[in-house]
Amino acid sequence: MARAPGLISPRPPSRLALYRSLRPLKWAQDASQKSPAHPPRSFSPRSRSLAVAMVRLTLTFASLVSVACATPFVARTMHVHERRDNVPSGYVKDGPAPADHVLNLRLALAQNDFSALEDKLYAVSTPGNAEYGQHLSKEEVEALVAPSSDSLSTVKSWLSSHSISSDPISPAGNWLGINITVEQANTLLDADYATFTHQSTGAQTVRTLSYSIPADLKSHLNLVHPTVAFPVKPFGAPKFKKSSGSRNLTASAAPASCANVFTPTCSQELYGIPATPATQSTNRLAVSGFIDQWANTADLQSFLAALRPDIPDTTTFTVELIDGGQNNQDEPGIEANLDTQYTVGIATKVPIEFVSVGEDNSDGIDGFLDIINQLLGEADTPNVLTTSYSFNEPDLPFSIANELCNAYAQLGARGTSILFSSGDGGVSGGQSQSCSTFVPTFPSTCPFVTSVGGTTGVNPETAVDFSSGGFSTLFAIPSYQAADVSSFLSKLGNTNSGKFNRTGRAFPDLAAASVNFEIAFGGEFGTVDGTSCSTPLTASLFSLIDDQLVAAGKSPLGFLNPLIYANKQAFTDITSGDNPGCGTNGFTAGAGWDPVTGVGSPIFSALRTVAGL
Repeated sequence: MARAPGLISPRPPSRLALYRSLRPLKWAQDASQKSPAHPPRSFSPRSRSLAVAMVRLTLTFASLVSVACATPFVARTMHVHERRDNVPSGYVKDGPAPADHVLNLRLALAQNDFSALEDKLYAVSTPGNAEYGQHLSKEEVEALVAPSSDSLSTVKSWLSSHSISSDPISPAGNWLGINITVEQANTLLDADYATFTHQSTGAQTVRTLSYSIPADLKSHLNLVHPTVAFPVKPFGAPKFKKSSGSRNLTASAAPASCANVFTPTCSQELYGIPATPATQSTNRLAVSGFIDQWANTADLQSFLAALRPDIPDTTTFTVELIDGGQNNQDEPGIEANLDTQYTVGIATKVPIEFVSVGEDNSDGIDGFLDIINQLLGEADTPNVLTTSYSFNEPDLPFSIANELCNAYAQLGARGTSILFSSGDGGVSGGQSQSCSTFVPTFPSTCPFVTSVGGTTGVNPETAVDFSSGGFSTLFAIPSYQAADVSSFLSKLGNTNSGKFNRTGRAFPDLAAASVNFEIAFGGEFGTVDGTSCSTPLTASLFSLIDDQLVAAGKSPLGFLNPLIYANKQAFTDITSGDNPGCGTNGFTAGAGWDPVTGVGSPIFSALRTVAGL
């Protein structure tokens, strides 16, 4: 049975208790030597042999006791490390988890020198810095984030004291994996693992509402998972609106028509993105795929034949599988098709890699950490990673969100630009919902990624009403946006006071078109809306700039935000529209940065100049 969190582990028997345990035998020995009224009894040879054996056993045991008592024992005080007061909404507790149920636990160890990594990330990502563009190698990043030898030995010693072995499960060794039963986990962590059922899906999960670790491990061990973090699915997969009747699709598009149907040509018209083919085979653009969304090559072929006839319709993408991911060509996914069609279709001839993340994951964030660790383990990371999925920040504990955010810093330091859709629920989160305070989305709130909001219309663009944006409750305002956020808050005054965190990392960072994107799906054409549209578009734009940089013998852009906020002239400011939610009008787009469209929509030629081309 597990002890209550915070209790001291039981001490071994004291020297006095051990002595008392020997007294009955000692008394029997003494009694044979005391009272003269009772002369010694005679023993048979067999009895004498037994007596000698007992004496030898007694002496041996006494010797062992002496050795044990000579070694001081230090009890380990257990401190509650993480806890949640209530079962998450949507879950019900069924009862204690089976004692023999096996848990695949992950332990995040304290990183050796993350502050140095963060300093390096900003140095190599900030134009004008002497180290700009000098991205770190795989080995250099791992040296900074690997746990110290002290942390590693301390944690391993604790596990060994419970007869538990561990294995590294991340490239830098800052994550360890162990396989133990619920009974062992309850003892190790002073936990009370139970089975919980999700009411709407019926899915069962094994979690605990609190767990403890030894006090002397607090500075060495960041978190253990799965413990208090319950399974959560990301938002994604926009709705597909089938085209009515037979549409006469054409690759050409005038800016006026782009307000009704958006195609790759529209991105070229509105943002100046060139149709010139890329030339550098090392300049990879990776597309994340989650929640059983699979990219279909037949639909891509139809899309290219109709909307990019200037490139071969046999142009395709490569596939990488993680966590049991699949390359399922029988069940096309709307999100996966959108993301691959608008990267292949805009980033002309850039090598596109679709990373299919399956359901066989246990990182607590549906494979979001697994995909980053997979990329970090590669000798050469992609120059751009685009992801059109998000979580509501309140659904994740800070411990897990922070570990993932720090992993993004590692990838950024290697030279990868990481872009995320801001979400489609305005100020109510990843999708529209009832709320009393504004709901930020994650990973957009991580300061080491670039968050992309949405616009609608042309000449001028306006903020689309579903574009998520706001302020983090987990991460502080980073220095690169501090002045712009301060200016916005000053103009905002007391509007929506108390509904958001005025000191949190603000998002999005920029925006682009996100309405009526034409895609092929299941052999048919139709349109979709969402920041899922603006994100692959923007990723493609930066990927084409990277292609030219690499061709010129220069480094790719890497982490984008310091460059973005220092060069707002390279964006078209969006000054109208808002993102309502939570019974309010949300935030309003205006001059300068705002939490609806960021600094505005990109201008390819201006960004090319900023990049030094």
